[in-house]
Amino acid sequence: MRFRFIWVGKTRDKNWKALQDDYLKRLSRFVPSEVAEARDANQIEIESKRILELLNPKTFAIILDVGGGVVSSHELAAKVENWQNRGLKEVSFIIGGADGVASAVAQRADDRLSLSFLTFPHEMARVILLEQLYRAFTILRGFPYQK
Repeated sequence: MRFRFIWVGKTRDKNWKALQDDYLKRLSRFVPSEVAEARDANQIEIESKRILELLNPKTFAIILDVGGGVVSSHELAAKVENWQNRGLKEVSFIIGGADGVASAVAQRADDRLSLSFLTFPHEMARVILLEQLYRAFTILRGFPYQK
């Protein structure tokens, strides 16, 4: 299995970028991971088209959405374990632009996930997602990080 992160725009703030890179490196110890950035267009239809172009046809796509399921860290770990047991080759996590994603992207998603009932800036949401996936693997492996 491998993870692919598809989001709109670059992480511009150097502090968020450093955290993003750190957690991506940590996560890559457990699962091959890559980031694909869709160019920001400030138009939901254009950004969504770019997201769909970056999605592999057979990927299991998860959209981060305020209306998605809210899970605990342990529940996320169970989801990761389930994906592994199902033999999924690739799981893609999609974070849309400031206005979200068009219906075509939402319809393509196999699952929806919410990081919180709170709203976060996109750069923070990226770091939180990467950290929580890293935490999920440490839970599955019994590493002390999650405590």
